[in-house]
Amino acid sequence: MKNLIAVCLLVVSFISLSTQAANFADNSDAEKDKVKTTEIKPMAISPEMKAVMERGTSPLNNGLNNNGQTINVVDGLSSSERFVKYLRSGFIHIIPKGIDHILFVLGLFLSTVIFSKLVWQVTTFTLAHSISLGLAASGIVQVSADIVEPLIALSIAFVAFENLRDQETGTSRLAMVFIFGLLHGLGFAFVLAEFGLPSNSFLMSLFAFNIGVEVGQLAVLAVAAALLYSWSKKPSYRLCVQIPGSILIGIVGLYWTVERVLNI
Repeated sequence: MKNLIAVCLLVVSFISLSTQAANFADNSDAEKDKVKTTEIKPMAISPEMKAVMERGTSPLNNGLNNNGQTINVVDGLSSSERFVKYLRSGFIHIIPKGIDHILFVLGLFLSTVIFSKLVWQVTTFTLAHSISLGLAASGIVQVSADIVEPLIALSIAFVAFENLRDQETGTSRLAMVFIFGLLHGLGFAFVLAEFGLPSNSFLMSLFAFNIGVEVGQLAVLAVAAALLYSWSKKPSYRLCVQIPGSILIGIVGLYWTVERVLNI
């Protein structure tokens, strides 16, 4: 069992580092010929939103063009198709693409063996990132990715290393989790910016995406609980799982922080 846990943790770390290295290798040549901007590199844009972006609209501004004029943006999908699309997009952003968010959730999981404390932390995190995601998607709050992404990485390291301080975290941790949740919500908003939100169903699409994110997070916690629940009842759990797991997550978080600050 111990070997299985060690392998799982090493695999997570390897996937994280490999993903970052691959992205760097793919983008290094192209970046030499481009002016550095504060926008993240967009992923594939859905066909229904291409026409919107070509007309100068902001995908996170609910159908407003750059002059603040309202444009009726529709995606041609039925309500059920649209809900499934954004639900799936939210889930995929966690599994398998959201390695940084997965590590943050695992950091919360490793902070306690008391189920009620974990529930409170996850609920607080959910509430916070739902608020900031809504504000960013509505265009009310806009923060550069160059600021948000390094802070997300730093939040991963902070949560992980704080697990080393106390065997059981106190209620003051909830405030910290809330602040970090706001940061992660802004990170989720960048994903929505890649393919936009339809103005004729803005709230439903945003809600579906958020639900997809929650399902992804719960899936991560469910897998971790299935693997570690029995061991968490043993005295060796902290020494063999909580401490080494938190150290590994913290190191990866620090690596990402430096990488994103230096933009390497």
